[in-house]
Amino acid sequence: MHDGARRLAQASPVAAGLFVVFASSFAAADQGPGDCLGVGFDVQHPVAIAKIIADEPQVHFVKDASDNAVCPGRQLPRLAYLVPGDLMLVGKTRGAYSCVSYQSAVDRKQYSTVGWVRSTSLTPVLPTPSPSRADWIGAWIRAGGKITIKKGPRDRLRIGGEPIANGILQFAGDGSAPFNQASADAGDCLVRMQRIADLLVVQDNEACGGAMVTITGFYRRKYRRR
Repeated sequence: MHDGARRLAQASPVAAGLFVVFASSFAAADQGPGDCLGVGFDVQHPVAIAKIIADEPQVHFVKDASDNAVCPGRQLPRLAYLVPGDLMLVGKTRGAYSCVSYQSAVDRKQYSTVGWVRSTSLTPVLPTPSPSRADWIGAWIRAGGKITIKKGPRDRLRIGGEPIANGILQFAGDGSAPFNQASADAGDCLVRMQRIADLLVVQDNEACGGAMVTITGFYRRKYRRR
């Protein structure tokens, strides 16, 4: 995403946690069907990940339905745009558009952009199918955030989770609570992680540190712990 989008993206405050520095995100509580305020968290299914294909140099976000009230029936472009290769989290679809959340793992300042983009400009990106324990271990960073994953006892990881069959790391609270809808309904912090190429992709249920606090995003590895 180029500077034109970054000027419109919203910078977020940070707060400390156990192994992470949390960063705020968009809440999707009161959005209408034509609004894209966040990709949402599904206990049953990992969030979809996609990247922009190289069919044009820039793919602009379009405005929410509520922003199009003065011109109904048209998808008005925003100044923010993405470029080929940009990775993002993908939520719901509406017509020809998908609701996405973009935040670069290499930006020095913490910016994120959420909105609608054309679905035909996206191609799915699959997670690493069978990552080893060593693939998770290390210090993972992004602007305003850090996650440290260490070895734990009995082949577990110190963050409290352990890889499951499909190569995804997921846990609730400190790892003692089940990762299910009941835990989510009880207000427990649920976190799911995936490995994509050389990145760690993290999504939580926005119950991991207080109101408007999340660790969701793309992280790059700073170093590998032994």
